[in-house]
Amino acid sequence: MRKDSRLSRALHVLIHLNMTDKPVTSDKMAAMLLTNPVVARRTMALLRDQGYVRSSKGHNGGWSLAKPLHEITLLDIHKALGDNSVFTIGLTDEHTNCIIEQAVNAALKDAMDEAESILLARFGEITLDQLGGEFTHIETSE
Repeated sequence: MRKDSRLSRALHVLIHLNMTDKPVTSDKMAAMLLTNPVVARRTMALLRDQGYVRSSKGHNGGWSLAKPLHEITLLDIHKALGDNSVFTIGLTDEHTNCIIEQAVNAALKDAMDEAESILLARFGEITLDQLGGEFTHIETSE
């Protein structure tokens, strides 16, 4: 089962952006995250749309923070990336008339909804500066 790592990747990049003196290009971000520059740009565009980063064009262009990390929570970034479920477990819908499937789905849904609510509430309590607080200025060549 494939994991959705967009949140952790976005957090990684945002903390790097906080520790650099100049904008970071999509190419550098992609190399840092072992992904394609188009994926990096697409993700950063979602964050830009919510006001967390900004982009600049030209020779010294790239991405930089638009807000300080202490004003951004994990929940903010989760929502900016599409607010998808935090769990990859899904309910079945192949036998919707089966009372056993209905009972199983109801139990799973209730438990997952409760767990997700608790997790998202915790995401809202954690600011990005708490994640990157132990680091000092670093290069983005990672």
